[in-house]
Amino acid sequence: MPRLKLISGANGAPLTPAERLPDADAFDAYSRTVSGVAERLTPSVAHLAVMRRTRRGRAEGAGSSVAISSDGFMLTSAHVVAGGNRVSASFSDGREVGAEVIGADPLSDLAVVRADARDLEPAQLGDADELRVGQLVVAIGSPMGLAGTVTAGVVSALGRSLPTRSGSAGRLVENVIQTDAALNPGNSGGALADGLSRVVGVNTAVAGIGLGLAVPINDATRKIISSLMKEGRVRRAYIGIVGGSRPLPPKIAKRLERQKGIEVVEVVSGSPAARAGLRPEDLIVEVDGEAMGDVGDLQRLMVAERIGHGVEVHVVRDAASLKLGLIPRELET
Repeated sequence: MPRLKLISGANGAPLTPAERLPDADAFDAYSRTVSGVAERLTPSVAHLAVMRRTRRGRAEGAGSSVAISSDGFMLTSAHVVAGGNRVSASFSDGREVGAEVIGADPLSDLAVVRADARDLEPAQLGDADELRVGQLVVAIGSPMGLAGTVTAGVVSALGRSLPTRSGSAGRLVENVIQTDAALNPGNSGGALADGLSRVVGVNTAVAGIGLGLAVPINDATRKIISSLMKEGRVRRAYIGIVGGSRPLPPKIAKRLERQKGIEVVEVVSGSPAARAGLRPEDLIVEVDGEAMGDVGDLQRLMVAERIGHGVEVHVVRDAASLKLGLIPRELET
C-alpha cells in the first residue's frame, strides 16, 4: 500500500505562501467569517425545551430561539412552542431558565417567548430584502441544549412561499429564504445570519435533502414581532377571496402600464368580498391605489389598521374596469 505524504514543495519543504493554492486565502477568509459569526451569535441562541400535555400524558418538544433584547425577549418558530404549557431556555454558558410564551402567530410561523433573565446578549436583526442568491449565510441553533450547532452555506433561492394554517385560516408566508446550510433536527427557531452576524431569518423547515427554509426578517415580519411583543397576537384584515397571479390582457396591461393582476378564483360566501360584489374570474389590479400583482401584495395591505375601514378595489371584469367598495373585517384564526 502506498504511503501518504504531506503536500510539499519540490525540495520536500512545506509550501510557501506563493506556492499555496490560489483560492487558499479565500477559504481562510470563509472560515474566519463563519467562525466569527458563530462566536458572536452563539451566546444569543438558546435551546428551548417545551412541555406539552397530551391524551397520553406529557410530551416534550424542542427547538431553538434567538435573543432579541437584553431583558429576556427571544424569537422562535410558532410551531416550536405550539401547545406548550411550560418552556425552559438553556444557553451556551450553562444557564437554564424558565420562559413564557408571550405570543405566537402560526400564519407567519413566528413566536416570541420571554426568558426569566435580564442580561441576555441580543442579536442584531438584519434585512432579508437585501439578500442575494449565492450570498453566504450561517445557520445557528441549539438542538441539543448546550451542544449548539453551526452550519454554513449560501442563499440558494429567494422569493419562495411557505403555506401556513391556523384553524380555518390559511396564508402564504412570502419571500421565504431557501438555503443549503444544513438544518439539524431541533434547529427550528434558530438564527439564519449573514456574514456580518445580522439575523436575516428564522429557520423554520427542511425543504428537501440539503435544503432548508427560513422566515425572513424584513419590514413585514418586524411588525409581526413588534405586535407579538406588545399585544401577544397579530391582527389581520380579511376580505374573503382565494386567488392567484395572472397576466393581464394586452390592452389592459398597456393601459395600466403593468403586466399582472390577482385573478379571483373563489369568493367566500358571506365575506366582505362577496358583499361587495366580487366574482370568480375578476382581475384585481389595484386596492386603494396600490398595484396588485400577486397575493403577497394583497396580504401586505391587510393590516390591523384596515379592519372596519372601507377600501376601494379596482377590478377588471370582461375587459371593463370597475371600482368596488368593501370593508375588511378581522381574520379569525
